[in-house]
Amino acid sequence: MARGAFFLDLLVVLVFAAAGRRSHDLDGSVLGVLQTAWPFVVGLVVGWTAVGRQPAERRVWWLDGAVITVTTLVMGMLLRLMSGEGAALPFVLVATTVLALGLVGWRAVHAFVRDRRSGTTAST
Repeated sequence: MARGAFFLDLLVVLVFAAAGRRSHDLDGSVLGVLQTAWPFVVGLVVGWTAVGRQPAERRVWWLDGAVITVTTLVMGMLLRLMSGEGAALPFVLVATTVLALGLVGWRAVHAFVRDRRSGTTAST
């Protein structure tokens, strides 16, 4: 599941970048999307590295999602600022909302479906 989960997270980040570019009438090419997404992709990799260092028995879906979301967001914003891009408050708020909904949201749906199929109501 880990590889698939990483690629779902990467898809969330890429869709976030593509949607942002589209909403601002910017170039929607692959290179344009990657130019916007790269700081958040770096943050995503750092988050996944942190989560992956935890023992399997300590990992739960919502905590993985929260750590990956915060790391992706904070690293993404810091790298944007360091590279001369902006991080205006409205952008930070939109990014926080979209990334949290995307990166934690699919995990919540997955956990719900998994629990329904197994007949449990566990939150882990």
